[in-house]
Amino acid sequence: MSEHPIAMKIYRIRGEVMVAACDRELLGKRFEEGEFHIEVKKDFYYESYVSDKTFLNSMKIATIANLVGKHVVTLAIKEGYIDKDAIIRIQGVPHAQMCILL
Repeated sequence: MSEHPIAMKIYRIRGEVMVAACDRELLGKRFEEGEFHIEVKKDFYYESYVSDKTFLNSMKIATIANLVGKHVVTLAIKEGYIDKDAIIRIQGVPHAQMCILL
């Protein structure tokens, strides 16, 4: 496993902090299954490659998150940011979103 296995980008929009993160190897790929599809676009998910620790520190300040991939979604579940029942899978790839209502 790479020391920096996660592609991540942080957005600050109207007082919100959104973390977009995916497993590094999923960048640029598209997944479709039934009515669901997701395109893991580099311009949306990538600003830098980060470590698990950096990703989890960013999640502490996030009010919104868009996560794709087994690695990032598993970390987010383990740390209590995502409920395992809130995950959808598209071609077996986990996708989860988080929104904290203030």
